[in-house]
Amino acid sequence: MANRRCFQTLTRCLQSITTLTPISESLAPYTAPALNQTLAATPPSYIFANIFNAYQRAAVPARSFCSRHTDSDDDVEDDYESGEEGEDYSENEENSANLSAEEKEKEANEIGYTVLGPLQKSDRVFKLYEPVFAVVQIGSHQFKVSNGDTIYTERLKHCDINDKLVLNKVLMLGSQTQTIIGRPILPEAAVHAVVEEHALDAKVIIFKKKRRKNYRRTKGHRQELTKLRITDIQGIEKQENTMPLPPPPTKKKEKAEKKVAMEA
Repeated sequence: MANRRCFQTLTRCLQSITTLTPISESLAPYTAPALNQTLAATPPSYIFANIFNAYQRAAVPARSFCSRHTDSDDDVEDDYESGEEGEDYSENEENSANLSAEEKEKEANEIGYTVLGPLQKSDRVFKLYEPVFAVVQIGSHQFKVSNGDTIYTERLKHCDINDKLVLNKVLMLGSQTQTIIGRPILPEAAVHAVVEEHALDAKVIIFKKKRRKNYRRTKGHRQELTKLRITDIQGIEKQENTMPLPPPPTKKKEKAEKKVAMEA
């Protein structure tokens, strides 16, 4: 093992020596006659920036940010596995594009929603807050939602931004006067939503290490998410929205506001 490590270090040193360029060649275009020509053609700010960048390239060698540079069997296996994952991902995309409309609807119903179509300008789906809540299942996750809430789910298939959805798997409905519990689903209930955004979650770092084996692997993952805006909950009696209105302004408040405006 020691001889192998020594051989690897020697090969790295030789590669770095062959790839580096001398400083004179990198700074050759910035000699005195060349600088006079560039001064006549370009403004001084661009010249200073180019000289500074060339000095940085010559003084600081190129860096590599991977953890190890060994060509061991583990690296080959990881590269092969990553290539297979990429192929599977592309195959899944192709399969989803080749599906028919009925198959897409069936797959969406299994997850827990149906796509009604894009949101039109004439649609008035957004309403005032109503004192009603619902527990909805999307995939393997459950959410407690009410009118006007936003939730983040895993990336939903076969839907685009500004599409109207109906969430079919409603497990529970509740209001100020009654509560309805499904067994396990309420067939007559439905929750309407609008797709607002397809985004990525924060990066999660996966670090693997085997001690005394010279094995370290660092990978990152960002989960694909879909942002939904809840617009309406159906299947339960709703009371009239009795939100208290703000009191009318008195004369004293009006006078105080006028004084503040005059002083400003």
